Amino acid sequence: MKSRELTRRDFLKKSTGLLAAVAFPAILPARADAALGERRLSLYNIHTGERLTATYWAEGRYIDEEIEALDRLLRDYRTGAVHPIDRRLFDLLHTLQSAVGRSGEAYHVISGYRSPKTNNMLRKHSHGVAKHSLHMQGRAIDINLPGVELKNLRHAALALHRGGVGYYPVSGFVHVDTGRVRHWSGR
Repeated sequence: MKSRELTRRDFLKKSTGLLAAVAFPAILPARADAALGERRLSLYNIHTGERLTATYWAEGRYIDEEIEALDRLLRDYRTGAVHPIDRRLFDLLHTLQSAVGRSGEAYHVISGYRSPKTNNMLRKHSHGVAKHSLHMQGRAIDINLPGVELKNLRHAALALHRGGVGYYPVSGFVHVDTGRVRHWSGR
């Protein structure tokens, strides 16, 4: 049998979970990673078929390798351009997932980063694509979350008051971003 050295993270998970269970049994988080404050996201890019589950924040810091993997998954699939995604957007998605009670479920990503070339093309062929879209800055994402009604995802995002929220019921997604607090509806 292979012996495994106990890492600092393993130790903290076990000791924090045990301490929380003894001291606060009524408010114990469902998972040890929640007690530690780890932040994890699961994403499915509907255009590329790629899936990723990443613990992007742990032990009080963002994890660069995980952030880079999320950035790659959220690239402009039309051009292949990768751009750094605003870390606050990942935090917003993490909080939103908890708010709708679907932690661990994979968001379906309709659009993450958009290059200026892609954004201009979409503006010519669609309605509602902003000239200075926050997608081009890595500050916006269009998503849905299977098992959660789109209107409920929208309401939860609005309740967070952490940026823009667009509601596109015909297209089947909610837009969230880290810009100023505002909301709108589209198709």
